[in-house]
Parts: sequence; structure tokens; C-alpha cells
Amino acid sequence: MIAFSDPRHEQDLATVLAKRVARHPDKPWVVTDEAAHSYREIDERSSQMAGGFAAAGVTAGDTVLIMLPDVIDYILAWCALSKLGAIEVPVNVHYRGTILSYVLNDSKAAVLVVHEDYLERIEAVGGDLTHLKKVYVLGGDGGSASEHFAVHPYQELFASETPWTGSGPRYRDLMAVMYTSGTTGHSKGATVTHAHAYEYAYGVVEMLELKQDDVYYAALPLFHLAGQFALVYCACIAGATAVLPGTFSAQGFWRDVRQHRATATFLLGAMANFLYRQAPLNDDRDNPLERVLMVPLIPETEAFKTRFDCLVSTTWGGTEMNCPMRSGFDLVDSKSCGRLADDRYEVRIVDADDREMPPGEPGEALVRTKEPWIMSNGYWNHPDWTVEAWRNQWFHTGDMLMCDEAGNYYFVDRSKDAIRRRGENISSMEVENEINAHPDVLESAVVPVVSQHTEQEVMAVVVTKPGQELDPADLIGFLEPRMAYFMVPRYVEIAAALPKTPTGKIQKFPLREKGVTADTWDRVAAGIKLSR
Repeated sequence: MIAFSDPRHEQDLATVLAKRVARHPDKPWVVTDEAAHSYREIDERSSQMAGGFAAAGVTAGDTVLIMLPDVIDYILAWCALSKLGAIEVPVNVHYRGTILSYVLNDSKAAVLVVHEDYLERIEAVGGDLTHLKKVYVLGGDGGSASEHFAVHPYQELFASETPWTGSGPRYRDLMAVMYTSGTTGHSKGATVTHAHAYEYAYGVVEMLELKQDDVYYAALPLFHLAGQFALVYCACIAGATAVLPGTFSAQGFWRDVRQHRATATFLLGAMANFLYRQAPLNDDRDNPLERVLMVPLIPETEAFKTRFDCLVSTTWGGTEMNCPMRSGFDLVDSKSCGRLADDRYEVRIVDADDREMPPGEPGEALVRTKEPWIMSNGYWNHPDWTVEAWRNQWFHTGDMLMCDEAGNYYFVDRSKDAIRRRGENISSMEVENEINAHPDVLESAVVPVVSQHTEQEVMAVVVTKPGQELDPADLIGFLEPRMAYFMVPRYVEIAAALPKTPTGKIQKFPLREKGVTADTWDRVAAGIKLSR
């Protein structure tokens, strides 16, 4: 049982953290490779940082960009902005070029906190930025100059003599704008209220049955919803300790679990698959891990549970609608994503006209909530996208699900053109835009293909300009500095033409159905390794 009262009384981070400090101030909340950081330390330092943000002109309702690796400073900035009522905008640390400038501009943020390793990327698009005024740099001497924005050392944010002492935001106020990959267009900034963030984190507390004596280890990046809410915030709600490993390593995972005496973890399906594919060892069962939240389940889930002596639960959800499903640890099978948490959510499975499908028939999943403010209320800066996604008063997820007669839900496929690769959502249009920028490319289509590691791989079908030839390896070399490593296609096929509708629109479904063939060039088989 979870040893705290009705979670509806705690719906913003400042309130939750204050209660944890009052209960066990010196207990480690976050453990990194460098140190353990207590609830009291993070509370006090983030309050000082909130005062620094306020001195820099940041007020409630302002958007502030964060582009940092998984370091304690990210959590300090996240807590500080939450206390102020400012709106955090995480930036994927792998973004660069036009995708990066789009997010920076679309957020309308005037302030950015960035690690020195990424500052060069910001400067490279500086001439295209329309709102950014101040950049605070973590690392180095912070003395770099720019003609596009004012550059300040990160430590200035701790120089204020007036730390934050306010009461925090209301639960319905915006806490963050999380950019999640679009279907056929730009990435969309999903708005996240404090109640929404709390619901996401508390849902993971429920799904993992997390308690205050747990050590929760998960390699989830902090610029993702899952890293912030499903790991760090989740641990805070339960009064547990969260361990940040930085990056996932199949070889180092069990070593770290044993070192930290971790009792719970969150694994993307690809991570679980990598762990399961490792050569079995005699001591596989000799580990402290008790509970795993695995999303999605791998086919070998039962064997995974036996081999590593742990319980497994799963869910289905997304940035906009949180996680409406709960499987519990008594899994129906290795395919279901759980049953509806019907005290908080409603889900309909519908056809293309939003008419409900009978049990056993797949359709698009639509979601709405019974509790106010616990899912996104729309897309930042784009009311037209909001109207389209929330038509008929339901959020259209773009995911195809099926519900059986017993109320078990099954994920079938994605109806969107977005691609999911190892936990990252990728907009096919954004990849196509960069491919089409190559001087020898006429047009392209990017589609998902099946991956051996669950989820999907990126495949590009490319048509060259008349009279031009293109080496796929050269295309990869062109793309790598222009986009995040996970967006770079694994498969490339040079085609004479793309299938199209009578009105000239590219048809992707024949390309998805065809998939990888003997003529498809494979970056991995060619021995090309990408830099992260």
C-alpha cells in the first residue's frame, strides 16, 4: 500500500517537495554518478535559483528553455521554474539545425539554460532566432560572446540574495511545454499543467507500487516526460530515492542495479529486449530488482521475469493524455497494455468517422478524462492543431488499439506517420525536410519499418534529380550534422519515383508494406556508426 493520503491534495511540485522535506529532509532524493542529493538540498538550492530567475526577469507564465544533460542542475532548474510558476520547455540535447531553431522560436522563450557542449549549436542558428535574449551557460567560463543574444555564466542564477519564498502555482497552471513529434508536420508543444504532471508521476507510483524505502533506477533522459515525471517526480511523490545513470547500457545495467541496490526500474521495450538478448549468466537472478515497468512488453516477458526474478507491469499512454491503462503485475499475456483506469479516464476505439468499434475490432484510440486538468489542454502556440486533435471533445491519439470482451486493451499499430525508435518519437516530415535539402535529391518519403529491438527503424526512399546519382553513405554523411542521431535513417532506397495519389500527394502505405528488400541499403550493415 502507498503510505500517503489522497494525491489530489498534492498537485504541484513545490507542495510535494515541501512535504517531503518536512518528513525526511536529509534522505537522498536524487543520486547521480557524482553525489547523492537530499530533498532539503534540492529544495534550498532550487529556491535560491528561483530567486535568480526572478532577478533575471522571469515571471509566472514565462517560457524558459532548458537544454542540459542528465545532471543535478537540470533538476534544480526544473524545480526552480516550477516554484516560480514559469513554464519549462525541455530541449532534446540531440537537436540541431532547423529543428532546433523551430523549437526555440515556437516556444517564444526569451531565456535559455544550456550546457556548454551545446552552445555552438545555438550560436549556429542564432541568426534565425526571434525571441531568445539571454543564455545561461553551464560549464566553461560562461564568457563566450554572441551577436545574437546575451551570454551569462550559469552561476549568476544563484547570485540573488532573495531566494524564492512564495506559495507556488495553482494545480491548473501550466508547468511545461513538451515538444512531441508531429504526425506529418512540425513537432508539437503539448501543454502540461501541474495537475497533468502530477497525474503522470503518480500513475507510475501506482504501476510500480513505489514506496518510500524503494531505490528507483531508470535511464530515462530528463528532457523527456518520462525522465522528469516517471522517474524524478515519481520518486518525490513516494518519498523514494531516484538514481540517474545518465545513459542506458545493456552491459552496465545490472552492475548499476546491484551497486545502488535498486528495487524498481522503468524499461522501454527496446531496453528490455537488449537486456534479454545478453548471454545468460549464472547470477542473473541474484539482483535486488523487484519490480519493472516495461513499455511496451517484449514477447519474452514471462521468460524475462523468470530469468531476472522480477515482477513486470505495463501501460499505454502518451505526452498529451498521460497513461490511461494499468496492467498490474498479474499480466494477462505479453501483448496487452492493460485495462482502463476508469476512475480517471474514458477511452473509445473508433473508426475514421469516430464511430465506436465493437470489442475485438481495432480502431483509433480516443481519450478524455473524468478529473480536470490531468491531461494536456492543447498545443502551445497552435490552436488549429488543438482543434483538430481534440475534435468531437475527445483527444485523437493516432494510435490503433483493440479492446477484447474482457476489457483488456491491445496496441495494434500507429495510424500516424510518426516513427518511434528506441523511445524517441520522430517526425517523418522533419527528416524528409533535411533529406530534401541535399542538392542531388528531388524528393523523399520517410517511413517506419520493423525493428528487431521492438518499435521501429527509420527508412528513407529517395528520388534523385534528373541526371544525378546519390551514394546512400554520402547522404548519411550529409544528414548526420543536421539532425539528432536517432533521426538519421538506417535504411535508404534510391527509387525512380514515389507512389502518389491522383492529386500528387505521396502515398506512404505502399512503401511501408514493401519495407526492407534485398535492394535496400543498410547503414548498420555498411559499418557506419553515428556520433551522439
